[in-house]
Amino acid sequence: MEQSYDSSNIQILEGLEAVKKRPGMYIGSTGPRGLHHLVWEIVDNSIDEALAGEASTITVEILPGNIVRVEDDGRGIPVDIHPKTGLPAVETILTTLHAGGKFDNASYKVSGGLHGVGASVVNALSEYMDVEIHKNGRKYTQRYEYGFTATELIDHCPSDKTGTIIEFKADPKIFTETTVYEYEILRNRIQQLAFLNRGIHIEINDLRGKEPVLNTYKYEGGIMEYVKYLNRSTEVLHDSVIFCDGEIDNIVVEVAMQYNNGYSQNIFSFTNNINNIEGGTHEEGFRMTLTRVLNNYGKAKNIFKKDEALVGEDAREGLTCIISVKHPDPQFEGQTKSKLGSTEVRKIVANILSDGLDRFLLENPNDARIIIEKALMASRARLAAKKAREATRRKSPLDGLGFASKLADCRTKDPLRSEIYIVEGDSAGGSAKQGRDSEFQAILPLRGKVLNVEKSRLDKILGNKEILSLIQAFGCGIGDEFNIEDARYHKIIIMTDADVDGAHIRTLLLTFIFRHLKPLVEKGYIYIAQPPLYKVQQGKKIEYAYIESQLEPLLRDFGPRSSIQRYKGLGEMNPEQLWETTMDPSTRTLLQVTLDDAIEANEVFSMLMGDEVAPRREFIEKNALYVQNLDV
Repeated sequence: MEQSYDSSNIQILEGLEAVKKRPGMYIGSTGPRGLHHLVWEIVDNSIDEALAGEASTITVEILPGNIVRVEDDGRGIPVDIHPKTGLPAVETILTTLHAGGKFDNASYKVSGGLHGVGASVVNALSEYMDVEIHKNGRKYTQRYEYGFTATELIDHCPSDKTGTIIEFKADPKIFTETTVYEYEILRNRIQQLAFLNRGIHIEINDLRGKEPVLNTYKYEGGIMEYVKYLNRSTEVLHDSVIFCDGEIDNIVVEVAMQYNNGYSQNIFSFTNNINNIEGGTHEEGFRMTLTRVLNNYGKAKNIFKKDEALVGEDAREGLTCIISVKHPDPQFEGQTKSKLGSTEVRKIVANILSDGLDRFLLENPNDARIIIEKALMASRARLAAKKAREATRRKSPLDGLGFASKLADCRTKDPLRSEIYIVEGDSAGGSAKQGRDSEFQAILPLRGKVLNVEKSRLDKILGNKEILSLIQAFGCGIGDEFNIEDARYHKIIIMTDADVDGAHIRTLLLTFIFRHLKPLVEKGYIYIAQPPLYKVQQGKKIEYAYIESQLEPLLRDFGPRSSIQRYKGLGEMNPEQLWETTMDPSTRTLLQVTLDDAIEANEVFSMLMGDEVAPRREFIEKNALYVQNLDV
């Protein structure tokens, strides 16, 4: 029987029903990332009050039961009757999509959220929301449940303060994966907001445990202090942070930068506190101007030899930089706001940076010479790397440098189906080659030491046989020649032993990929295999434990007559075991490497792979509780 399709099949979602029906459209997902996004929507409103000059203190609390409470000392959400809805303005804002004070520039000159969906979306996805407003010498409260108004707006006693307090509990029927907030994720972003908005006092308190965890942030130096913080585990080339700021056409630009003795460039750009991970016009203006100003200075001071000139990557080697733009009406490319598209910003950033950097170089000739000489060394290394890079180009996976003997390629040429396992040593490589499905699984064994790229320029990196093999196998090139479209495998799986050496090799590989092939991480192509730690057997019955906590229940189930085998290395497994436990797509466990926070990832790699011992020790001690399966 043919199904009818007429007007009765057309649904009209009233009020906030659209949010409940498709929450992922508004907050990205209903997993941990979406859960934490609820907090940012409310905090961003308080930050907007601060940017408008109306608030100076913001407090975020995680209460027992994973209830979030956000308080600011701003003007307080309006409570008077809205002429269109006939409801108090606060009720209109919290129960209606696209209702807010940020669509013109009258109430808020600058805002992170411009769509008027933030607070109402949080309300829609919460079990309850309580709002408390201090305004006009009075205190007002109202309660909402599951996005609907539960009480009238109540006018209480007089109040001698101003501001807004919002308390909410995420709806577990929507956030089915988890409703537990990770304090470190929240703390990290709160600290970042304090850096980006100098002078604002922001507190974050976790009150869920026996002992409260309290952190307070206030940075009078703003992004200059941010750069110092990011460079804290490196050796800097000049003590003072270069700072350029200005305002043109109501667009405020701040740039803070400092060079260190490393070889990576770390440029992080923001628009209205939103991290633009794909850059945009503000970064374009910065990059272009930086190279031009350094070239002009080097030539004017006769530091360059004949025909010497810097290109962009020379000027940015060892640079840590924060670019922050406050724009009344920013245009982004795409829904995620990951890339700024406002064309006028390019020139504005260029003008402000040009004036500020010129002035710094002239006023600090010693620092200027150190920076120029650093860039010149990078330039000479780049030219030396040019020849080495040519060796990474290949027409087939079996071209040159003994490559044929290392890579056991798969038969399919479809990148979407192809996956490559990177394994340590010939023993594991042999088992993996025998155990794999050669139709779609390639194996690349690493035989020598993987270079620590954190301490090396590109010319040295391309001289390392293991690194070269990786570049050749992946097929997407490196440096200026990198092209994600040429990637031969859409699953690149790091499969190392579950011991200290294996963890070290894994970190070295991830450092190389993060520093030089980052789009592979951004596209979600990088995975970590999870081989088992134990085999538990009784007769013909066999089960595997992948983490320590799985072993005890298995032993109870199997009984006292069971045998245990501890796998110290992948080479101890026969091909069938390796396939069954670690390589069979139907049974294996893979961890996808994601880039939720590029700034935090950069810090971790700098800390673990850099020269500074003290920060690394501090990091290890801090995270020692989370380390498992450590063979010492």
